[in-house]
Formats: sequence, structure tokens, C-alpha cells
Amino acid sequence: MRLQRFARWEGLLTAILVAVVILGAIASPFLITPGNFSNLTVAVIEVSIMALPMALVVIAGEIDLSVESMVGLSSAILGYLYAAGVPLWIAILVVLGVGALGGLLNGLLVTRGGLPSLVVTLGTLALYRGLALVVLGPRAISEFPPAFTTFGFGTIPGTPIPWPVLVFAILAVILGLLLHRTWVGREIYAIGKSPRAAAFSGIQVARVKTSLFVLSGTVAALCGVILTARFASARADAGTGMTLTVITIVLLGGVNIFGGSGSIVGVVLAAATLAVLENALRLTGIPSDYQGIVVGLLLIVSVGAPNVAHQVSQAVDRARPGRPPPIGSVASGE
Repeated sequence: MRLQRFARWEGLLTAILVAVVILGAIASPFLITPGNFSNLTVAVIEVSIMALPMALVVIAGEIDLSVESMVGLSSAILGYLYAAGVPLWIAILVVLGVGALGGLLNGLLVTRGGLPSLVVTLGTLALYRGLALVVLGPRAISEFPPAFTTFGFGTIPGTPIPWPVLVFAILAVILGLLLHRTWVGREIYAIGKSPRAAAFSGIQVARVKTSLFVLSGTVAALCGVILTARFASARADAGTGMTLTVITIVLLGGVNIFGGSGSIVGVVLAAATLAVLENALRLTGIPSDYQGIVVGLLLIVSVGAPNVAHQVSQAVDRARPGRPPPIGSVASGE
């Protein structure tokens, strides 16, 4: 039973995380010091936060490639409104509303328009980035209030934990409970396994999928706010290139690219693994170009490795003593 449990991807990913921490600590003793914790987490915190709702979207059999452009659009709108004299808290609410509307557009085009989410969100990837450039252009807006920028790169008093990590933790707990402990989560898994069967069983497939796209867009907008606070600057090109890393975290976490399986625990472990790996590479002086190669390799591994782990798990299960042989494996006596 222990071997079978370890064969699950979450167990293997835990072992990989431990190995990465050990090797990274050997390469650079500074890796596991409290002073490095902020550097370790803050560089990947926005993509890690976006990976949580993205996991639900992928489990439901869809994908959202527009998240990085929504980050840029939300940053541009936030900077534009603040520069126009709108109170910051109102500007943030507007930005979150724009994120929800962007997700709603994606969801309606997929569920009501019958279009593939890959094509739809690839189109809105360009659309939202274009809108960001229209809103703010090439300029950058800075001089945000200190309390706002402190939220982006400051730490919780008395701890080395950055504030955005708290946002990640809260969202992970909420979505983890939603996915694994409620009827909503069961519906998401059912839709990912077979949308037709889910519809026949009474599940509102279109409504659930649209809600997940709205959630993804809203969280992407929130990440645009966090990124703006971290850099103390609003730019239309914020978030460029983040989608690849978000998808890498989701798939490395064991979420099936075809839908129907995956867990929030796996996504959290994948985010931690990527954070430690990238931080270790930086501490050892590896150029940033090579870090992109590592992310690409992780994406390839994350697609194939969970399938291998699943096959190992099945092989171990079949080898358990006392398990009846599969149908057709017993000789018929002819």
C-alpha cells in the first residue's frame, strides 16, 4: 500500500522537491536561509496564484491562455485610473471587475459559442494585450502609495513571508476545499471526464465552465495588481510570458491536460518545486536564458511523467497478493 501511495504523482513530486532542496542547498548554502525565503517565493508568486484557478479550468477539460494578457490589462487600467485621480481601492475593484468580465467573455465564447477554449483564449491573449496598450501605451505609471507597494514586496511583520504568499495560501485552501470536499468539485471532475455524461446527469456544464473562466480572469487581474505593487509600476506589458510558466506548474502538479483528474496539493507542490529550482539556479549563477530551458523541459516532463506514475500505480495494484486476475486472463480450458 505504501508503494502504491508513493507511486502517485504527488508522492513522486514531494520526493523531487526534497531532492531539489538538498541539491540546491549543497550548491548554495544561502538557499535555505530565512533571508532568502522572500527571494525564493516572490519571483514566482503571481504565476503560482494564477495556476490555482487554472488547475480547475484544465480539470474541467478547458484551458485559459489569456491570463498573462489580463495581468497586463489590469496593470494598465490600474495605472491609468490612479493617474487620473481615482482612489486606489476603487481602481482595484474596477480592475477585478474587468478581470471577471474578461473571463466571462472567454467562458461565453467557449460554452455558448461552441468554440475551442484553446482558440478563444489565444485570441483574447492578443485582444487583452492590445487593449492594455491602448489604455496606457508605452508609458509606465509609478509613485503609488507606500502601503500599496509594501504589499507587493514587503513581508508579514515578524516573519520572512511576503504578503502575496499569504494570498496564495488562502486561495489554495479555498480552492482545495472547493475541489476536493464539495459537490462543485465533483461536478468539475465529472465534466472533465465526460461533458456529455455530466450533462445527462443534470450538471449545468456551461454554467460551471463559465464560472471557472470568470474565476481565472478575476485571479489574473488580482495578480496584475500584485505585480504592479511589487514593481511599484504599472505597465501594459506586465505579465508577458507568464502563461507558459502557469501551464507548466499546473501540468507538473499532475493535472491531466485532457481533464478529469488533478489536485490542488499537486499544484502547490509543483509551484514550490519550480520556486526552489529557479532560485537555486539564480544563486549558482546560471544565466536566465538557461532558466527558460529548464521551464520548457519541465513542461515536457510534466505531460509525460504523471502518465508513467499512473501506469506504475496500476502495475503495483495488479501485483498485490489476492487480487483477482483481470477478466479474460484465466484459461478457458479449451
